[in-house]
Amino acid sequence: MTEHSRSSRPSSSNNFRRQPKQQRGKERVEKILDAAAAVFDEVGYDAATTHLIAAKAGTAIGSLYQFFPDKAAIFKAMELRHTERVKAMWAQVDIPTIVQLPLRQMIHAIASAVAELFEQPVSRVVFVQFYLAREIFQSIDDSMTQEAINFMANILKRRKPALTGKDYSLLAEVCVHSSNAVMLAALRSSNQEHRQQLTQQIEDLLVSYLEPHVGDDRLSNVMKVMICPHCQSQQLSKNGYRRGKQCYRCKDCGRQFVMRSPHGC
Repeated sequence: MTEHSRSSRPSSSNNFRRQPKQQRGKERVEKILDAAAAVFDEVGYDAATTHLIAAKAGTAIGSLYQFFPDKAAIFKAMELRHTERVKAMWAQVDIPTIVQLPLRQMIHAIASAVAELFEQPVSRVVFVQFYLAREIFQSIDDSMTQEAINFMANILKRRKPALTGKDYSLLAEVCVHSSNAVMLAALRSSNQEHRQQLTQQIEDLLVSYLEPHVGDDRLSNVMKVMICPHCQSQQLSKNGYRRGKQCYRCKDCGRQFVMRSPHGC
């Protein structure tokens, strides 16, 4: 990518010239955005022109100008489209269900949703350009990364409520930044096989990192090793949380206690 001069930076005032209302117009805009993604990917933002984008889209330049005044407006529309897709992806994740899955299956569900997102040319190019040419962005900033961290933190909190806020936020931050770094390398690779290999490694990376903190043995097996500190019975049931720690109730003696603690809660 080339360096961007001040004059080439897009203005935040650029918007749609007119919003498409009919389906045909919406389809034409999507075609233009996909074509723009291909052009920006091939020649970079500075070298891209509306004529190149129109040619790639197979549409007349006049048709392009019906919707966009310049390439900056096109890129802003790409940002907005990517943001919409990311938020839709987050909304579609069934968090109460996936947090009950084995760790690898949970991570696979999340990673698969992300991989499907980046099958879209617009989202793929916007993601890559965010790390290579931040100055051309008008609506996406670091707050979107923080939203991703918050999303992951919520999943980890739901999976293991006993974690402190500081713990699951830090775990989520490492997950997002590390997976983004590998995803960036994957999406920049021109070798499709290598891209797939890198993407697949993200799952192994996250599972290995999270296993000691929210792994399956930390969840499903805890009841097998816990015994009542009062009567030594293994007939236990979960009984809510106290100060962020799991409480148990002994079905035999009726006493309550906190995990790994002999004291009542």
